[in-house]
Amino acid sequence: MLGNRTSRAALSTACAVLLLATSACGSDEPKDAGTTQVRLYGTDGNMQNSFAAELKDRASLINGMKGTTPLTPLPESFKERLRTVDPKLNDFLYAAESYDAVVISALATQLAGTTAPREIAQQIVGVTAGGQRCDEVTACLQLARAGQDLEYRGVSLTRAGFTDTGEPATASYGTLHFDNQQLDDGKTEFVGAGEEAGASSKAPPRGRKTRGKAKDAPLVMGGLLPKTGDLALAYPPMAAAVRLALNEINAAGGVLGEPVKFIEGDDGTNPAVAKATVAGHVAQGVSIIIGAGASGISRAVLPDVVAAGRILFSPSNTDAGLSAVDDKGLYFRTAPPDSLQGRALADVMLRDGPRKIVILARKDSYGEGLQENVRAELEKAGVGADRLKLLTYAPPEDPKTPVDFGGIAQEIKSFGPEAVLVIGFGESAGAITALADAGVRIRG
Repeated sequence: MLGNRTSRAALSTACAVLLLATSACGSDEPKDAGTTQVRLYGTDGNMQNSFAAELKDRASLINGMKGTTPLTPLPESFKERLRTVDPKLNDFLYAAESYDAVVISALATQLAGTTAPREIAQQIVGVTAGGQRCDEVTACLQLARAGQDLEYRGVSLTRAGFTDTGEPATASYGTLHFDNQQLDDGKTEFVGAGEEAGASSKAPPRGRKTRGKAKDAPLVMGGLLPKTGDLALAYPPMAAAVRLALNEINAAGGVLGEPVKFIEGDDGTNPAVAKATVAGHVAQGVSIIIGAGASGISRAVLPDVVAAGRILFSPSNTDAGLSAVDDKGLYFRTAPPDSLQGRALADVMLRDGPRKIVILARKDSYGEGLQENVRAELEKAGVGADRLKLLTYAPPEDPKTPVDFGGIAQEIKSFGPEAVLVIGFGESAGAITALADAGVRIRG
């Protein structure tokens, strides 16, 4: 045994000497001088278990990939309830936010005493800030039926309520890690962001006591979620959460004396598809539209929604620019803005100490908005502009037509980064395989 240890020590010493001379012998540096080596990072659009399937037989490329997503530690009981709706569910991205969006909408309608969208909208922020605290559907609906001011705390909305603009004042982010082609829950870390003082202090209109059936019941809600398109990988948990919330609301007596009616709808991760869905919902008397999935899709349809006097309530829009959009008080979201996620994501990357970084983003309000937020945070931390390269790609109009990332991959290789952040949806898997094909070695 001693002789074996001595041999190993000698080999280690020799290797160390050779390493200093040639940067070889066990070094993390690629052996091929023409090969670049990088760490991969992602965001909420691709940091989910279903993303591995997008890479097919090359899914091992994402082993070691890290990233962030708006994520609250989910109670196991909530996951179990979701599985009663979808037993095959293995991702929970935006499930909590989807559930809370539906519940908040129902409570605001009950307090308004009507299904008129503008009157419902006046109650939404107040449902989350001030009043008697409640965190369970049945108890909250009882308060709302009595016309009592309430403060809903749900699965995603745990620390503080909405701001005056109708979005969370605080957020929780999860730092996620891929290992063995799936997210390793044991490595997930949670970090809070935002300020509780940012929650609205404005008093909403006085709630109406409504015990029986209202004359304009039932409340009709419509879906505008990504059943198809580049963001379709996020659809299952969102759809399951919406259905769970509706089931629990209706089991507790519904809203305004009637079960809530829900009309399915696809946003297609495509403005044309989403606009057609919105038009259909308006024609069918939908008061509240749950969606869209992507920020860019919400931007595209919001003028149509506002013109029709309806509410758009997204569980997953994170574009910080939507905080200031002209929505006539009809747009809300349970997902936090990317001004908060940018800090968390920059911190994850800086922990690994990269000296040169590429940020590749989907060319839309989500991708470019988050790219800018991360860039600003990295520069604040001392990463010079000369050590950052910002690139974008146009998302495909048809999800069956893949993006050609070949030229972008060569540009990244030429820059020689140590880290590449990919901000996109399912289509961003093509960027990762293109990097590998270009000779960029991805660190696992």
